[in-house]
Amino acid sequence: MTESSILYVLAIALLAGMAMPAGALLAKVDKLQPQWLEQEVRHGVLALGAGALISAVALVLVPDGVAHHGPLSAAACLLGGALSFMALDRYLAAHDSPASQLAAMLADFIPESIALGTAAAMGGSTLLIGVLIGVQNLPEGFNSYREMQSAAGEHRPAKLVLKFAGMALLGPVMAVIGFYVLSAYPMVVGGIMLFAAGGVLYSVFQDIAPQIQMDNSWLPPIGAVLGFMVGMVGYMLEHS
Repeated sequence: MTESSILYVLAIALLAGMAMPAGALLAKVDKLQPQWLEQEVRHGVLALGAGALISAVALVLVPDGVAHHGPLSAAACLLGGALSFMALDRYLAAHDSPASQLAAMLADFIPESIALGTAAAMGGSTLLIGVLIGVQNLPEGFNSYREMQSAAGEHRPAKLVLKFAGMALLGPVMAVIGFYVLSAYPMVVGGIMLFAAGGVLYSVFQDIAPQIQMDNSWLPPIGAVLGFMVGMVGYMLEHS
């Protein structure tokens, strides 16, 4: 790979990350008229974010992760991510923190940025990963901004947007780490992706999917992750 290639990857990572503050800026439009349109937009963005997260799991995180793991280690990484996010979710709930959407946003942005760098170092395609990151980050930035702004009125809108812009810089940093360091350890990268996939699945079913969420109950999304894990292990065994 040439230096121009890493610069290209860094540009993709930065543009994809800037979708987070772009989503936050969109969320600053407090009122849409009529009132029903405000609710339609909000729920539509939530659904878009859930769909993008599921697509990231199905198209990037799990396929690239299982390529370097056996069924047992893959299942352990996936379930470990889900259980870790359950623990984080319970901690945030106990401390009345508005950061659940933010945690979900960073959970897929960081490993996918690493994947972007490792894919470039190994000569793979980076376009799909970059597009998926950007598509996910826009609604996630929107949802995270709304969640944090409504729960913590002392946060100034401009300050929150600047924080999101700062987090966008994590994309190029993680891409550099993936390109120069972790590309030599594909099993580690695969484990990170599967761990993130478990966390993302938990977050989707606990915090986003309204028909599954139950107040003060964290077991239903774990059931959803277990169901996905059974299918993943079955697929790997069938094609081994």
